[in-house]
Amino acid sequence: MSQDPALPGPDQLRASDADREQIAQVLHHALAEGRITITELEERLTTVYAAKTVGELKPVTADLPVGATPSTALEPAMTRALGLPDSRVGGHPGSTLSVAVMAGAQRKGSWVLPAQHTSVAFWGGAEIDLRAARFAEKHSTITAVAIMGGVEITVPDDIHVEVTGIGVMGGFTLEDQSGARPAPPTAPTVTVNGLAFWGGVVVHRKPAEREDPQLER
Repeated sequence: MSQDPALPGPDQLRASDADREQIAQVLHHALAEGRITITELEERLTTVYAAKTVGELKPVTADLPVGATPSTALEPAMTRALGLPDSRVGGHPGSTLSVAVMAGAQRKGSWVLPAQHTSVAFWGGAEIDLRAARFAEKHSTITAVAIMGGVEITVPDDIHVEVTGIGVMGGFTLEDQSGARPAPPTAPTVTVNGLAFWGGVVVHRKPAEREDPQLER
């Protein structure tokens, strides 16, 4: 039976985030086996995360073995130990704004931090948790504004974090609860800036759940 021309073919179907992640893991596995170089990995990952259809994903792994599976891809800890590009970088950016006005707002769990995210709390509280997040770019900025409210940001200790905000009759602080453990050189970097006016912005640096959940309190 011929396909209805009004319906999209398999290659024209929109690619999902899961489709992109599967291809990305295959590429990391290919790098581990020496089939592609780090430069090729970075180039192909750029194509993967920009792909809109399934057909655009197929050429990325066309020259790799059919039997290559993502299940044997490098673990994040091994990736960092070898100095390879961090596998958490890439993906469709999530929301660029979180607002809590006399209420609460949360960004946590599995989500993609965009290059720029603004969090505003006015007589309310906002929470941003990056321990299970991915990062659209290697360098991201969170602008936190707390006015008679509070913004709490939790980052894992396997990423770099820089806190440069200002507190006016309030606090803008970094609380390192990881034992001052340094992040690997290839890890993403998050800069937190902004203003706390009669309110507070607190950045909690905690042990990464992905490495040892038992360390989390």
